Amino acid sequence: MKKIVVLMGLSIILLLGACGKDEGKPADSGSVNDGEVATEYGAIDHGVDEKKVGFSLTGETVEEASGVPAKEKEQILNAFNVYMETLNEKNIDGYLDTLSVKDYDLEKERAVTEELFNEYELSREASNVTIVEYADTEAQVFSNLKTSFKQVATGLETAPVGRQVTVFTKVDGKWKVASVHYIGEEEKK
Repeated sequence: MKKIVVLMGLSIILLLGACGKDEGKPADSGSVNDGEVATEYGAIDHGVDEKKVGFSLTGETVEEASGVPAKEKEQILNAFNVYMETLNEKNIDGYLDTLSVKDYDLEKERAVTEELFNEYELSREASNVTIVEYADTEAQVFSNLKTSFKQVATGLETAPVGRQVTVFTKVDGKWKVASVHYIGEEEKK
């Protein structure tokens, strides 16, 4: 049972950003093939430079970034909503369109997403969605995330919760997902 929960946790981490490109690292760095071990409640570094995230996933206070132009705020939050909805609707092409081609290998992301959809019924709910960092070409969106998984083959269900920062970059005037930073919360017993 624990193995299935750990595998589902790893699946979500892979889905949420493991396929991101990083030309500066060896091909298998940050992948399931490089020997990193996932802790039960932590996050794995998948080639993401944590120094680029201007927000801590720990702590209780979430402060909205100041100075975000109203039009940009609307576009960023809309991009986040489309990112969430397309995955919930199993709209792979729509989901892939939310990702930055500069930061993701879309063919690898397609393969991982198709495999996930074949093995699980998936639903994500975001709350406390807040723009926590903003610059003209980059924005960071914090959210509390509840993900529901149901394994198709066994019917096993789980609903991990965690905190996520989704980093967006502006590409040709559109906000696209550049990376995702997620940390799961310990289940209450």
